[in-house]
Amino acid sequence: MTYETTRRMVLLATGATGAAVFAAACGGGGDGSSSAESPADEGTKAGGRLAATGDIPVGGGRIFKDEKVVVTQPEKGQFKAFSAICTHRQCLVGSVSDGTIDCPCHGSRFRVSDGSVVNGPATQPLPAEQITVEGGSIRLA
Repeated sequence: MTYETTRRMVLLATGATGAAVFAAACGGGGDGSSSAESPADEGTKAGGRLAATGDIPVGGGRIFKDEKVVVTQPEKGQFKAFSAICTHRQCLVGSVSDGTIDCPCHGSRFRVSDGSVVNGPATQPLPAEQITVEGGSIRLA
């Protein structure tokens, strides 16, 4: 059976490739200090260990891309977790620095202490996520 390449097939293939590149580019990409990339963090399920408490900087946080969660430590020994999906256009946040969780797509910034909006265009805070902190480990609840 012989197939001819049609204009439709070329356009569909080109569109799919472009969409894949666009999706990868929109995923954000902060510096290595603010996102979790270690193999131990991949595929964490509810109840699974995200990180050690010492891995989360005071006044900052870490983004767990696979789990779509950001864990912060606003004050020493106080840990919070929020959705890592920006409430403006559902981009994955890209970094945590200077007391804010930052979205690379349109510049929205959220407080590490409560997920509230510091800078728009987002108008809604990041939703809180449930974690447990026990024995030096942070786990998804």
